[in-house]
Amino acid sequence: MVALSHLDLVGVDAETGTKVLYTLGLVAVVILLRWVARSLVALLVRGRERHTARFWARQAINLSTAVVVGLGLVSIWFDSGLHAAAGLGIISAGLAFALQKAVTSVAGYFLILRGDIFAVGDRIVMGGVRGDVIGLGFLRTTILEMGQPENDRDATMEVWVDARQHTGRIVTVTNGVVFDDPVYNYSRDFPFLWEEVSVGIKFGADRVLAEKLLLEAAQRHARIGDEVGPEAMRRLARRFFVPTTDLEPEVFVKLADSWVQLTVRFVVPTHGIRKVKSDITRDVLDAFAANDIDIAYNAYAISEVPPLRVTRDAGS
Repeated sequence: MVALSHLDLVGVDAETGTKVLYTLGLVAVVILLRWVARSLVALLVRGRERHTARFWARQAINLSTAVVVGLGLVSIWFDSGLHAAAGLGIISAGLAFALQKAVTSVAGYFLILRGDIFAVGDRIVMGGVRGDVIGLGFLRTTILEMGQPENDRDATMEVWVDARQHTGRIVTVTNGVVFDDPVYNYSRDFPFLWEEVSVGIKFGADRVLAEKLLLEAAQRHARIGDEVGPEAMRRLARRFFVPTTDLEPEVFVKLADSWVQLTVRFVVPTHGIRKVKSDITRDVLDAFAANDIDIAYNAYAISEVPPLRVTRDAGS
């Protein structure tokens, strides 16, 4: 029988135990400092309108925590710079092979921050998921899903809300998606969208009056150029080449098979689009009814029915 006093576990000695204690102490201190820093950010940077500053402060805390932990572990477990470089090289190669998806997601995280692709609070489409960004971590992005209007529907995504409003589902998408798929941002540099409302009127109806009523409804409810302000367009032009465009509502006319189609184009904020379009539609319906302008629709009228003859067999 072998005495336990003479049994030595491989790699376990007083020095290793000391390093383990130092490691636990380092992790505990860093977690405590991280909690204090996040609490200070929550206390000093308040308000919904300051969510961008709060987002960047939290990302800086997360990155600082990761750097401190990494440097601390290297300092504790490696005695010299040569050993540290060799150990880190072996660990990095192993992690890169075993955790390819995770490494890609972490790289995607830094690309999102460095490339200024989106931030918490932005409305985006990422990896086929549409919605508002409510969280960003090293590996994944958390999105509060929104629905899809009929003219902007993706057949691969099943949603039950026929507008850009929240469905209630919270979806997580890996950050590595940014390397393979485009990211659509609705609100990053220009927090407005161009939208349209179309209506068909019968041939012979007062088209000029119909255009006027449609334009007035859009001007009442949509954002016009003065409200949007030239500063938003200048800010966008400073970063990208953007051609000059008119921000005022405008009506376009198109000949359809059985009616004249009128489409009003206007600028709206990124959020609240469904209500704006609903208000415009209500006003147009009321104005058309008050001015005896008939809305066209597909209909079939049977003007004559041929005579029907019913015969019966003698044995039936």
